[in-house]
Amino acid sequence: MRLGRSRRTSGPRAVQPVAPVAPATPSRPAPVADSAFVSDGMRIAGAWAWRVLVVVAALAVLVLLVIELRLIVIPLLLAIVIAALLVPFSSFLQRHRWPKWAAVVLAELGIVVVIGGLLFLVVTQVYSGFDDLSRQTVQSYDDFKAFLLESPLHLTETDINQYAQQALTALQQDSGMVVSGALSVGSTVGHLLTGVLLTLFSTLFILIDGPNIWSWVVRLFPRRARGAVDGAGRAGWVTLTNFVKVQILVAFVDAVGIGLGSFLLGVPLAIPIGVLVFLGSFVPVIGAVVTGALAVFIALVYNGPLIALFLLIVVLAVQQLEGHILQPLIMGSAVKVHPLAVVLAVAGGSIIGGIAGAFFAVPVVATLNVMVKYVASGAWRSPTRTPERVAAEHAD
Repeated sequence: MRLGRSRRTSGPRAVQPVAPVAPATPSRPAPVADSAFVSDGMRIAGAWAWRVLVVVAALAVLVLLVIELRLIVIPLLLAIVIAALLVPFSSFLQRHRWPKWAAVVLAELGIVVVIGGLLFLVVTQVYSGFDDLSRQTVQSYDDFKAFLLESPLHLTETDINQYAQQALTALQQDSGMVVSGALSVGSTVGHLLTGVLLTLFSTLFILIDGPNIWSWVVRLFPRRARGAVDGAGRAGWVTLTNFVKVQILVAFVDAVGIGLGSFLLGVPLAIPIGVLVFLGSFVPVIGAVVTGALAVFIALVYNGPLIALFLLIVVLAVQQLEGHILQPLIMGSAVKVHPLAVVLAVAGGSIIGGIAGAFFAVPVVATLNVMVKYVASGAWRSPTRTPERVAAEHAD
């Protein structure tokens, strides 16, 4: 026997059990990304869609906030517009060695005296001629009704009265919607006095400390965005200043033309007509049409159809002068806004805020137009492109 070697056993060898083989499963295909089923155009449209929805939602919240705070927003916007008019005059006085406080006080007192004087003239003339206007209106209505009764239209007096009542009801509803709107500040004396005081105080402090107020607003933004915000605001301010000055010139020409035409034709209430035309000219498109139609209506009531026709010719001539000469030459050099944008802005502003919305629509659109272009152009990165220069470039 040899040591270290195992002993071989005799007999059959033991069979080891074989593990069962699992059936083969079919291999799963690799997952396919969703982007494979979406075209590039749809992905781009989806990316734009949610961003547009966010912007629209933010604008809707902003509009609702403005409507809720209308007692503050409207006087503040009016104060900014008045300050844009008075800042050049105040700066002129200060350059001629007037103290700052004296220049500011004189500028604000001057605008208060001018507006108060115009309102006084309008109220006194309308009050003195109201009875005569009412009597002439009734007489003209009776004459027109008699003409319709004798016309071949076969209208009865009941039909005429019914049509007149329907027209009066529709006019009252439409005028009520336009005058009120969502931004109406109310008709109570308290609301009116509050708005006037807020406007005066806001204008005063903008004239006194406007640059510091704007610097505080700029510091509310992140540091990296302050240059763009500051430059955009200054470019918008230059545009607003130019717009207000030019719009006053255009409104003055309209008021003098139509008011002088009314006076020469013997139409009463010539001064109130001129003042209304002046104020209405600040609402493009709609204001000129409404005030011109009112002037022609007064001429028709007082002086008959022939004088009304002559005054209509005067109104159309003045509006053609404004639309084809003053607006392209003067307004085009101050601010560049497409006529379609003007019409849409006035329509949207009147729907949201009535007369106040229509009044502020075009200045807001013109200012925002320049501000957005300033930010999009990256002009704040170039030290040579000042906000004043950028505003002048966009006005050309």
